[in-house]
Amino acid sequence: MVVTEKINKNSRALTIIELTVVLAVLLMLATMIFISMAGMKDWKKAKLAGENLRVVYLAQKTYLADHPTDAVTSLDATKLAPYLVTGNGTIPTIEKLDGSEVTIKLDVMPPVVSGSYDPSGRTDDGLWDVGKP
Repeated sequence: MVVTEKINKNSRALTIIELTVVLAVLLMLATMIFISMAGMKDWKKAKLAGENLRVVYLAQKTYLADHPTDAVTSLDATKLAPYLVTGNGTIPTIEKLDGSEVTIKLDVMPPVVSGSYDPSGRTDDGLWDVGKP
């Protein structure tokens, strides 16, 4: 007894053109994801800048709660270091988008960064708009 297989004439494999189209669509999707991820570096720097300013602000408030007669203008790194929640006792710095670092002004409340640090130039867009109580 010989078994013969029937070949289904309706089934067919992917052609080279179909495979090329699928690969092109996947490549376009990967490119879109890669481009959107490039902006994540700036977002991470902005988030870290906000967190650093909030840490210093919390240290200022805690120090002034313990020393109510001290003025805000008398605050410096030696007074605030024990009150930082980061645990290492150093005042954090903030990295700008161009890679340079700026320091946090400790003698104003809420703390701000010395110099310009808002890349958008607007104070209402949420991009590095930190230090507001």
